Amino acid sequence: MSLAAVAAAAGDLPRPTARRILLTLEELGYVRQVRGGAMGDAASAGSPSGYALTPRVLDLGMSYVLSQGLWDIARPHLEQLVARTHESSSIAQLDGSDIVYVFRVAVPKIVALRVTIGTRFPAMQTSLGKVLLAALSPAEAESVLAEPSRSGITPRWHPGAAERAAALREVRARGWALTDGQLAPAIRSVAVPLRDGDGKVIAAMNVNSHAAETSLEKLTGEYLPLLMATASKISADWAAIHAVPQVMVPAE
Repeated sequence: MSLAAVAAAAGDLPRPTARRILLTLEELGYVRQVRGGAMGDAASAGSPSGYALTPRVLDLGMSYVLSQGLWDIARPHLEQLVARTHESSSIAQLDGSDIVYVFRVAVPKIVALRVTIGTRFPAMQTSLGKVLLAALSPAEAESVLAEPSRSGITPRWHPGAAERAAALREVRARGWALTDGQLAPAIRSVAVPLRDGDGKVIAAMNVNSHAAETSLEKLTGEYLPLLMATASKISADWAAIHAVPQVMVPAE
């Protein structure tokens, strides 16, 4: 939304007031400026043309998640996957250099890190984050990773630029990502992308396990094929729903 649209939607606030509020929300990580080309025309490329929400609004509640419609599509598939693997499964999106968990079906287990909707972790040290970063160009990924993390977590793995690039090339080549103790001890997971009808990555989905209970061979040999099949079903359902023409009915 443009500054004028935000001011009007907020009860006809004066634009300077709306701008100050938006700058505060941007500083807190709840909104981001959208540059020309995304919301504006080519002539305004590079200049601010509006504001958009970030995944951090999930900290305020579930209304953002439900408005996106993905949860309604993904939930039954996640529940079936968890029932078959007896491991937790989550969906996350990228927010700066972090991932933010937007959906989760959990299995009660003692783990080193507590995860809920809205939890954020450094992206490069998670399987979900690697998938999302690999969907970007190498230059875009490095630009994103240059942003400071707001997760409050100190990961165990601190790769340099060359190591990061090599890891993301591997993810792009094979189509899935693995992490084994890179974020926290004994935590390992495997993740795959969720895509829209045009093949664009819209989120990432994982199966998370504890190293003492699940070997790498079981995680990649048994759980990964189930995860890939589940992600394919969710992506197909998402594409099918969004392929239906949307008709706006004017109010009388």
